[in-house]
Amino acid sequence: MVNRTEETGVVLELQRLSTEDGPGVRTTVFLKGCTLACAWCHNPESIDPRPQVQWMGNRCIGCRTCVTACPQHALLLAGTGMQLDRSLCTGCGACVTACPSGAMDLLGARWTMQALLAEAIKDRAYFGPDGGVTVSGGEPTLQGEFCRSFLVSAHAAGLHTAIDTCGMAATDRFLAVAREADLVLYDLKEADVTRHKAFTGQDNTVILANVLALADMMRHEGRPRTLWIRTPLIPGATAADLNIRVLGGFIAENLADVVSRWDLCAFNNLARDKYARLGRDWLYAGTPLMSTEEVQHLVGVARSSGVDPGIVQWSGRTKLDDPLVVENHSADPGPSGLGGC
Repeated sequence: MVNRTEETGVVLELQRLSTEDGPGVRTTVFLKGCTLACAWCHNPESIDPRPQVQWMGNRCIGCRTCVTACPQHALLLAGTGMQLDRSLCTGCGACVTACPSGAMDLLGARWTMQALLAEAIKDRAYFGPDGGVTVSGGEPTLQGEFCRSFLVSAHAAGLHTAIDTCGMAATDRFLAVAREADLVLYDLKEADVTRHKAFTGQDNTVILANVLALADMMRHEGRPRTLWIRTPLIPGATAADLNIRVLGGFIAENLADVVSRWDLCAFNNLARDKYARLGRDWLYAGTPLMSTEEVQHLVGVARSSGVDPGIVQWSGRTKLDDPLVVENHSADPGPSGLGGC
């Protein structure tokens, strides 16, 4: 008999007091590993399922202790900064342990399900009537059994549960996880199959099939209770009238009776430093924020696409917003807390 409390998963981060990953105040568990590789990904550290080392140059004191500590000889501190050979790095964390200034950081750690649940329960007092826990990523269904077991245990503890998914997963595994969530946040990024593959590395055939299977499960089993669709608005990619119009038509035709919200998530460019710390270039590093007018135009397209206009909402920073403020722009005063897709 499997002891589910001893199941383990690779967790990237716990984000407390989140208002971006479902209704109310939430604790979001970001799991490592994703089935897509979106060109605009704002969590690039979540794509690889393994723990990863990153170098924080502003903390480095140049002592080279980490270089000596690395058993794989994967580190070299040169005049241009830390050079990390990721083909050699195993993510063992020896350099992180040795570094006296905290310049070396390990992204991802293995948690038991019970320890993760205990951390989430600590935040119960902050959740109020609407909040709870959200499992995100990466793609949470990639660690399907760990994610499912955590949701079951969190629900048994009286917590509202949600998953944030791209939908790119084996259907049986996806539905097994989604069944245990009260809310599913489901990304529909790009309607065109060829463009979807160009932008994310995979076509959208499985993603569309899975959201249809999810809707069918909701109708027949009543689980999950709530479905929100989320679409990232990426300049030069998904932020196009045709894409939003076709996605809206798909939602109206296939999901109208089960979806309660369609969130349009304005592009954010705050991931630039993440890519730099991982030693990666980012295609969107120089892409500016969208203007409020551009976003509102696409909101208008969405509301005229055949869906109930009242379910369309948008969130995120725009060119006219205070750079320290992220607003939630709703068609009605409904629940707050939209993520960045």
